[in-house]
Amino acid sequence: MKLVTRLIDIAHRGVLLHAADAREVSVRDGDRVEVKNRVTGESVSAFVDTTASLIDQGVIGVYRQTQQQIDVLDGAEVEVRAADRPASLDYIRKKMDGQRLSKEETYAIIRDVVGDVLSPSELTAYIVSTYTNPLDMDEVEYLTRAMVDTGEHLHFPSYPIVDKHSIGGVPGNKITLLVVPIVAAAGLKIPKTSSRAITGAAGTADLMEVLAPVEFTAAEVQQMTEKVGAVIVWGGATNIAPADDRFIAVEYPFKIDARGQMLASVMAKKFAVGANLVAIDIPVGEHTKVSTVEEGRKMAREFIDLGERLGMRVECALTYGESLVGHTIGPKLEVKEALSVLEGATEPNSLIQKSLSLASILLEMSGKAAPGQGYATAQEVLASGKALAKMKEIIRVQGGNPDVTAAEITPGEFQFVVNAPTSGYVVELNNKALISLARAAGAPQDPGAGVSVHAKKGTQVRVGEPILTVYADRKWRLQKALEVGRQLMPVVVEGMLLDRVPGRHWGPRGEFHGM
Repeated sequence: MKLVTRLIDIAHRGVLLHAADAREVSVRDGDRVEVKNRVTGESVSAFVDTTASLIDQGVIGVYRQTQQQIDVLDGAEVEVRAADRPASLDYIRKKMDGQRLSKEETYAIIRDVVGDVLSPSELTAYIVSTYTNPLDMDEVEYLTRAMVDTGEHLHFPSYPIVDKHSIGGVPGNKITLLVVPIVAAAGLKIPKTSSRAITGAAGTADLMEVLAPVEFTAAEVQQMTEKVGAVIVWGGATNIAPADDRFIAVEYPFKIDARGQMLASVMAKKFAVGANLVAIDIPVGEHTKVSTVEEGRKMAREFIDLGERLGMRVECALTYGESLVGHTIGPKLEVKEALSVLEGATEPNSLIQKSLSLASILLEMSGKAAPGQGYATAQEVLASGKALAKMKEIIRVQGGNPDVTAAEITPGEFQFVVNAPTSGYVVELNNKALISLARAAGAPQDPGAGVSVHAKKGTQVRVGEPILTVYADRKWRLQKALEVGRQLMPVVVEGMLLDRVPGRHWGPRGEFHGM
């Protein structure tokens, strides 16, 4: 069927057909058509939207990505016919039915993910299928290799190349901003590609973007790493394991991170940047992704197994996840806190100790520190100011202001202080609720939004003392966050006296007064 093009500035790989034309081509919403440029002969498969009024019959609306692929002009004539459905849909259906996927089937799916062959609903079906029917380790290896092979790789002339990753689930986990400059200042190369937030309120890429640009090509990442020893960039812009950020776009609204997808996502990015020594942070706690030490050890074995399959040495740290790391959640708040430590602050202990512990693993794995001496070596690098100097180099090479200080970073202008309703102890600090509160305030999209926790679990407080402050860049967001906070009650304060048994029903002489 021949139709006349009308270019539509929508960033999507699709076309808009008049309902009558769609019937003639025998397609409907969600189907695919092949659109062929009659001048160049180039063709592309595109998703179909239909309308009865937005365009006339005989006209095809061509979205931006489709137009760029076949280089068609406005008003040009194109040929349109129904396109075959990709074979990867059958493989996705197979996984939905709980069956195992082969290496070839996995590669077919990931090629179609990276090539934008799958529609958003089809990609969602794949993500959900791996969430409800978990991947076994063979499938995880296939997925990891497919994610790497469909993107770009970094190749460094000398080794070791080190990397670290946290599986997330604990708020305020800003340790990358300390670990990377510490190990780089010790003489190691660490090309840190990071994700934006998935289940949390701020991914490492969201944090670093407060200080410098984070979107670079793979070639630029390699050049910057060779120049200063380290980068902290967003992996989604590098075309390194490009399927990963497509997965994240689906996972984010559902707050899910399927185990097999997570293993493959982490290790694919490490493998693709050429890392041969990797430290994995696995926070353990009731409100994290890993609730018990036993489950944490199982996950650690999976990471180590996958690393061996890929020729990488992996060590895992099971870390305390019952409480947030440091006192802040949200991009600017977390960056301010991390920078203050690089500048010499001796608090918060949780942030400093966790960062030094992860850095020590990499220093010992690489031979930069003797076994058992990694923590002391990392501590010396931090205390000497070498880590701060290295962070300034990283910020500069990425195009940020290396002279920025913690004092210059200001959170959202709209704030609300939550005070203790009674005197007592903080007996509950719910990680998931704190993350939901920060997200409701606008994090990570609004960099100034977030939560500052003044009293952590076990802290004694008096009535009226501040226990947390909510920050927002927009007033309506602050109001929304307060509504969420009232529903979730992320912090619970109780006195040491929980109850009296049998209660206050007995008089001073021992008489019983009844209920």
